Amino acid sequence: MSKFNENREKNSAKSKTDFDIKGTVFNILIFVLVCLIILMSYSLYDKINANKIYSGEIETTGTVSEVIQVEVLNGCGVGGIAERFTDYLRENKCDVVSSSNYSDYNVPKTIVIDRTGNKANAEHVAKLLGVKKTMSQINKEYFLDVSVIIGQDFNQLKPVR
Repeated sequence: MSKFNENREKNSAKSKTDFDIKGTVFNILIFVLVCLIILMSYSLYDKINANKIYSGEIETTGTVSEVIQVEVLNGCGVGGIAERFTDYLRENKCDVVSSSNYSDYNVPKTIVIDRTGNKANAEHVAKLLGVKKTMSQINKEYFLDVSVIIGQDFNQLKPVR
């Protein structure tokens, strides 16, 4: 009987050790999963806040860059208007990197959007065009300073007058 008890004690100790190892691995796995969930939640929160739109009256913040990279988008549907604005901005020392159509042709008012957080660049472009308001929509994936969406009020702006 003593051999039987010895084997029983060995098996009991072995299963207790296996249980401790499994429990530790399980706890580590839970910890890693919780960390991943926290990281993914923060990433989602950061993405949502990075694309918030801020609008308001023009007020000077920051300094105007030596080179302002601009995107011009036709949001009014009038043919050739984006090229006209592009030429005007280039004559006024803006680097127009893109000129194309906007996704919608029913934009009522021309919009100047700050893309980098240096609102002074958007304000400068807005003053050149005769637009009274700017917006900020910071997007780290854009490689330009300002977007201009030409609205149906284009004939009241400086490039057309």
